Amino acid sequence: MLEFPDPPRSGPVRTRPVLLGPGVPLPAGAPDTSAMIDGIEGWVGADPLRQLIDRFGGRWPAGDLTDMLRFLDDFSAAHWDFRGGRERPDAREPDLDSGTVELVHTAAAALGLVRPVPPARPAYAHLVVLGGLAHACLRRVAYAARLLDGGLGVTGEVAVLGSFRPLSDREHRMLAEAGVPGCVTEVDALDAAVRLAFRVSNPAVEDGVDADHPHHSWSSRTYLPAGLPPVRVLAAPSSEPHRRRAHTADTQRFWAGHVRLAPDDAVLLVTAPIYVPFQHCDALRTLAVPYGCGIDTVGVDPGLVDLDRLPEPTLSPGRYLQEIRSAIRSMRALHQELTAG
Repeated sequence: MLEFPDPPRSGPVRTRPVLLGPGVPLPAGAPDTSAMIDGIEGWVGADPLRQLIDRFGGRWPAGDLTDMLRFLDDFSAAHWDFRGGRERPDAREPDLDSGTVELVHTAAAALGLVRPVPPARPAYAHLVVLGGLAHACLRRVAYAARLLDGGLGVTGEVAVLGSFRPLSDREHRMLAEAGVPGCVTEVDALDAAVRLAFRVSNPAVEDGVDADHPHHSWSSRTYLPAGLPPVRVLAAPSSEPHRRRAHTADTQRFWAGHVRLAPDDAVLLVTAPIYVPFQHCDALRTLAVPYGCGIDTVGVDPGLVDLDRLPEPTLSPGRYLQEIRSAIRSMRALHQELTAG
């Protein structure tokens, strides 16, 4: 078993992220195996990540990309997994010295977890909004609506993807403060966000299966806002219902089966900047590889959403390290998919 030294510690220190110039590119969004592998190697081998590994006492491994990804997965599990199987809001925050905090924020900015970027294209076949915590559901749906209001073209549908994850007490309080009471699950929050942002009241089409267990159940509601593409709110079942709730990859696969993705479809994913690297690579694995579609992934631009009503949570050093680990794991899974057989 690999053993790693403890990280440099001090009292809890928080600073704002350091924004850099052009950052490390993510793997290409086109369904090109060689380009994706090159992109994975470029991201995980980039200097900002190497500097983080060195700061936490790691020694960069010899070997090929497979060995590198295995090492990074093991190393980040030892040092940067603060969730321990819990939901993200329940993760602990590490005590790091000020130099380490600054390095974490600098690396997060360079690796694409901080700064929002606009969509790369003027139009897409589909716009996909990924669910999350309640406040994120409201912000992401509001941002998608602003993109459409600003002229982004969508020839297919807007898909708002979530699950039947129960909301926490903290999320209930936040929704009540935002004037959105009565939600029980993540998909309830997404549905309420769609009704607010797209000014709709009743779905035109409803479907689903109530299996008496949230991990097995699914639901679909499609709204038809005037002058805009259809908006589908989808709650997916889990692919491992005996172990866990549906996660991001489950929702993407389930939606792809419903919408019948075609080769060369261009898909835009909306999430939070901190999740862009890992959710982009999840989408490459679950959508681009099997369906041949193109993927662009963007984070919500706070300049285009009313954050006075929808404040963002504090993004601490531990949160950034946790999501750098998520990106590593997602890239490892993508690489395994690309090289299988």
